[in-house]
Amino acid sequence: MRRKPLESALPLLPLVLAPVAAWAAWLGWDQHRDVHPDGSVTGPYEAWQVIGLVLTLAVPVWWAASRRRVAGAVLATTAGLTFAAGYDWSDDSSGLFVIGVGLVAVASLVGTSALCAVATSVTRDRRPGGPGRTGA
Repeated sequence: MRRKPLESALPLLPLVLAPVAAWAAWLGWDQHRDVHPDGSVTGPYEAWQVIGLVLTLAVPVWWAASRRRVAGAVLATTAGLTFAAGYDWSDDSSGLFVIGVGLVAVASLVGTSALCAVATSVTRDRRPGGPGRTGA
């Protein structure tokens, strides 16, 4: 029996919501730029915040990829992060936020694809019926 599209997409909902929630937790609260004594400006995010976001999202992506939901893990996570970045940065009056959102989309697509490739290759041999396993 064929599953309905909504039933197939429903398990991916947490993979879309996780990046949005992680963005809000790690990056959403920090909106101020740091002005240094020499006049240079950095921010609003620190490296530890971005690293925390990446590590937090690696867990659900790895989980989904190890269960052979690679396309869902890549596309849902990329969509969630792109939405969160676009929403967070849309108040930029220069319009340059679009470039940043595009870079987030490309980087999350590449990063989640690479992580899924590693996850599927590592977990492939551990699954029942994988290479070297007997069905008996």
